[in-house]
Amino acid sequence: MTTYEIMKEVIHERRSVRRYEDRPVTVEDVRELIDCARYAPSDTNSQTWEFIAILKPELIARIEQLTWDALHTRAKQAEAQGLAKEARLLVKSFGPYATAFSNAPALIICLASPYTSKFRERIFDPIGLVPSTVWDEEGIKSSCLAIQNFMLAAHARGLATCPMTGPVLLADQQIKDLLDIPEDRQVNMVLALGYPSDTPAKLPRKPVEDILRIIE
Repeated sequence: MTTYEIMKEVIHERRSVRRYEDRPVTVEDVRELIDCARYAPSDTNSQTWEFIAILKPELIARIEQLTWDALHTRAKQAEAQGLAKEARLLVKSFGPYATAFSNAPALIICLASPYTSKFRERIFDPIGLVPSTVWDEEGIKSSCLAIQNFMLAAHARGLATCPMTGPVLLADQQIKDLLDIPEDRQVNMVLALGYPSDTPAKLPRKPVEDILRIIE
């Protein structure tokens, strides 16, 4: 197989896995994957990504509980607004989806730092090019590129991942407090990481013709 064919197979065969074997992920595994993640491109090589790898089951369980606690709080608020049906769906449908990392042997907290560069310092900020909030968005964009590298490398190494934003939507501040994450860091998403106990079916994708416009 050519390098392209191998890479395409890795991309096509990667799955978001929510069930894992009772088998530990090693520190060496994590370091290898982060080594791949850090070679992602970023805006002016700003490298606006950081990762926290949690290998302690009790800490993963604590983050799961924080997520459930926040979810039940939001459900009660919805009920108080007369949205009982939506509250039930939040707990029964979204809850298990948002905490699908619970049986993973490792949880990766993916952070994004604000975009900084000599261009921002010397040009962009002095002329007020964009609102300051845009730089947080730039950090997220580059962080996502690194996360994709991580997930593809994990699959190539025989591991599986599942990217999730549910814990961030529900318990962002609680997770920051628990892990002592600086306020200027954004929790982009979390990744469940482990050895898959099953292989989900390939989900359909939009045809190339539906998502591509070529101008010649």
